[in-house]
Amino acid sequence: MIRKIIKIDREKCNGCGACASACHEGAIEMVDGKAVLTREDYCDGLGDCLPACPVDAISFEMREAPAYDEAAVKASQAAKNQVHSGCPGSRSMSISHQKQEESGNISVSSKLSQWPVQIKLAPINARYFDGANLLIAADCSAYAYGNFHNDFIKNKITLIGCPKLDSVDYSEKLTAIIANNNIKSVTVVRMEVPCCGGIEYAVKTALQSSGKFIPWQVVTISTDGKILS
Repeated sequence: MIRKIIKIDREKCNGCGACASACHEGAIEMVDGKAVLTREDYCDGLGDCLPACPVDAISFEMREAPAYDEAAVKASQAAKNQVHSGCPGSRSMSISHQKQEESGNISVSSKLSQWPVQIKLAPINARYFDGANLLIAADCSAYAYGNFHNDFIKNKITLIGCPKLDSVDYSEKLTAIIANNNIKSVTVVRMEVPCCGGIEYAVKTALQSSGKFIPWQVVTISTDGKILS
């Protein structure tokens, strides 16, 4: 049948793997350091992978391709979940971490619920944005504040960046994410240093440009790991 399906430009692909992470159906895999559409029947043609690609190596095309097989996708996802949940090593690790937490040897397990987390790599549309409490954080803040996962990442969708190192204005990308998804709230976590003002400014601009009225707050972390405001 002739239908819309993604096309990956192998020459442009930089091997970051963001598209494979964004593809919930598992149609894309990394092969020899490049993204490859390995299962055409798993590609639904919706293009969650397109905005995830930082080098614009993915596009749509109309061509002969197998029909999207939703049943096969669900079966594959169920099989992967069963493998992960039934892996003895994973269970042992989980129990080990729980015991370490109870004994005080480690402070917290990861609360991250999605990937990727870099603002530049994040898709504009993704299922996990629906009804999300969005955390937008300066990447240094997670290193400065010891209990960052429990106090900030837990129960939130996390995006991180550094406007000084990336030398970009995140406001356009964040505007698109906020405008095109049902975001419930936004929390900005920044460092006290002046360069972190860029991420706060980008969020303010994005909220204004989106035309939405969303509850938001800014938390400032000191360089010695304390909450200042």
